[in-house]
Amino acid sequence: GMNNAAVTMQELFDIPAYRKHLKRRNDCQTIMLGFSDGTKDGGYLKANWEIFRSKEILSGVCKKNNIKAIFFDGRGGPPARGGGKTYRFYAAQTREIANNEIQLTIQGQTISSKYGTREQFMHHSEQLLTAGLSNYFSPDENVISDSSRKLLDELARISFEKYTALKNHAMFLPYLENKSTLRYYSKTNITSRPGKRGSSSHLKFTDLRAISFVGSWSQLKQNVPGYFGTGTALKSLIEAGNLEALKALFNEVGFFRTLVLNSMMSLLKCNFNLTRYIQKDEAYREFWNILYDEYLLSTEMLLKITGYTELMQEEPISRESIKIREKIVLPLLVIQQYALQKVTSGDQKDVFDKLATRSLYGNINASRNSA
Repeated sequence: GMNNAAVTMQELFDIPAYRKHLKRRNDCQTIMLGFSDGTKDGGYLKANWEIFRSKEILSGVCKKNNIKAIFFDGRGGPPARGGGKTYRFYAAQTREIANNEIQLTIQGQTISSKYGTREQFMHHSEQLLTAGLSNYFSPDENVISDSSRKLLDELARISFEKYTALKNHAMFLPYLENKSTLRYYSKTNITSRPGKRGSSSHLKFTDLRAISFVGSWSQLKQNVPGYFGTGTALKSLIEAGNLEALKALFNEVGFFRTLVLNSMMSLLKCNFNLTRYIQKDEAYREFWNILYDEYLLSTEMLLKITGYTELMQEEPISRESIKIREKIVLPLLVIQQYALQKVTSGDQKDVFDKLATRSLYGNINASRNSA
């Protein structure tokens, strides 16, 4: 894993044949860090903080060996897959992170929204360039103090524990299999990958593909990978007397501010009323309530540390855009939920299967960065 990344890369650089290979490539080393699987495995805060720290450490290893590090970021649409505001993300990187050149992999849905027209391409390219220039001309703005790093370590640890408990819940996989659109992703051409790895009929967590995993939570309007564990972690530190420190962390540390604002986007796109009927389902009501409680707690805690009165308060245009799109797509989401309930009844199964599958397209496009 990422804990061994520095040692692994140093061992690689110590191999004479590999150094010769790098020399022929102008001593450039491309390194890819995966946001999607990181968030799926470790939760939102843990994954993003570990990737950030790994970039710092790997940049140091490359610099020590006189090698130019080029990070290849696998950025999907939603914050849970490395998405969110491009400028904000790259402008928040510390001077310890190699940032002279980057490579991105952009998934289909995001290509159309960010590069679909000449104007979109120009705007997105400007975002990337100005973020890099911001880091170059103001390298001291993103310094993260030792005390701030300790807070981030603790937030990551607590949120990881909360998310791990959720993953280990007996109903985690059955909920995704039976209450979400997970199994329908393989029936569409939205992604080149199947909904899960392997051909076994018995679903295991390791089988889950990041695109369909994150997308399924988005279709449910629960967006778990974009916030789960955040509220619990913040509440724990606030109860330990760290409210003012967390407010300062938000106001002074660009990386944390980016995480918070992107998580707010995930929370704003939630609509638990859509699946509230599950509260009456004896098998799944407890699990649904766990998700709902963390959603409420995360919203409350993020508003508390930011001083906002509503989510995305400082981004009114984006906020209204999201609200309009979510309102437009709501009827299709209701149809989808109806189809998911009826498909198990046996009557007209093919019809409801098709309804559930076709509804994916409109829902994904309406949310822009949902998969």
